Amino acid sequence: MANKIPRVPVREQDPLKRASNFEEVCYGYDEQEARLEATRCLDCKKPRCVEHCPVSVHIPDFIREVAAGRFAEAASVIAADSLLPSICGRVCPQETQCEGACILGVKGEPVAIGKLERFVGDWQLKQGGEKPTIAPSNGQRVAVIGSGPAGLACAADLARMGYGVKIFEALHKPGGVLVYGIPEFRLPKERVVAPEIEKVKALGVEIETDTIAGRTLTIDSLLDEEGFGAVFIASGAGLPQFMGIPGENLNGVVSANEFLTRVNLMRAFDETYDTPVFVGRRTVVVGGGNVAMDAVRTARRLGAEATIVYRRSEAELPARVEEVHHAREEGIQFRMLTNPVEVLGDEKGWVRGVRCVAMELGEPDASGRRSPVPLVGSEFEIPCEQVIMALGTSPNPLIASTTEGLETGRKGCIAADEWGQTSREGVFAGGDAVTGAATVILAMGAGRKAAQAIDRYLSAKR
Repeated sequence: MANKIPRVPVREQDPLKRASNFEEVCYGYDEQEARLEATRCLDCKKPRCVEHCPVSVHIPDFIREVAAGRFAEAASVIAADSLLPSICGRVCPQETQCEGACILGVKGEPVAIGKLERFVGDWQLKQGGEKPTIAPSNGQRVAVIGSGPAGLACAADLARMGYGVKIFEALHKPGGVLVYGIPEFRLPKERVVAPEIEKVKALGVEIETDTIAGRTLTIDSLLDEEGFGAVFIASGAGLPQFMGIPGENLNGVVSANEFLTRVNLMRAFDETYDTPVFVGRRTVVVGGGNVAMDAVRTARRLGAEATIVYRRSEAELPARVEEVHHAREEGIQFRMLTNPVEVLGDEKGWVRGVRCVAMELGEPDASGRRSPVPLVGSEFEIPCEQVIMALGTSPNPLIASTTEGLETGRKGCIAADEWGQTSREGVFAGGDAVTGAATVILAMGAGRKAAQAIDRYLSAKR
């Protein structure tokens, strides 16, 4: 029976070698491995995996095509709902979404849906795919702020509906968090991200870089002067959070956003680039999410003895299990149930260590995780020369402060309903701009829903 077939393992770069380079960790499946893994799918009549996919990819259908060796057909199935399979297959948290709902996972290992999606996406990039069907132009234009996952998904869907779409990106390269946040060893930029973005541009979507919403242009000007019928805000959450503890202004304290942007977007790891980046001999990263794992694994590759400091236990780590596993293999140290209370400096104003307290878990908080409680008299120090804060982010306030009638909520996130409709007519929002902490696939799902809402809104005005 199919559910008796063991999950096909994925070949990976040796941990000792990859800990000092930025080459991709996972090699992915070859054709034989992909077809074998695809035969494990039970082809459920009521596929729970589809229900738990934020963009509703028809997962059993594409896996059936993979099992039969019909890779072009598998790519067509995915393309109906997502133009970014090579990206999603690498960085989406399948274990809590599609794979987490797989019936095989009840008593064994679920189908490796993410790895199969990556295989299909990579196969298509090598072969070159057909241009998706586009509806005739309806004469209406939509502006999209931000070229990250939410913006790309919304733009692609609107373009396929016949809208003229233009994306405005603040940075000098499109991709948002895909290029500035996620490291090369998890998501190759030139080999994967750039070609996926080209597929969106092939739909007729324009992308204008070096354009800052709230400075170079405003939402009001796009609606009132530039002739756009609607605007979708997918500007992400680029404003880092700090702990507010003594010593955070010392040299050697940096946000994960800045650290990763220098290394990923500005390629500080590449000796042929002049981008400066400071890395301590010993680096402490504060946080337990995927960004923290990206930052600590990057610091390790740049030569640091790297440590994660997290105030809860490993069971509460929000990072993907795969990323935590890879980090441990690469020699990352984990100090769990540990909370910094002060960054310590030397006489020259540079970091020399972090004073921490040990924690214990109390009752669950609003998130459902057990609240950490400090243990009295448990202070101790961790010597280091660099502290990277990976504690979450919030949207840049520029857009909200320069847009009339746009309401914001907690942490400056834009207030919007489940379809992305904001308090300002004609303005929609999604992804990190609304939640402050979406994943790639959740952001894409928000972009797709907003595209449908924008279509309804503009169709009513035609």
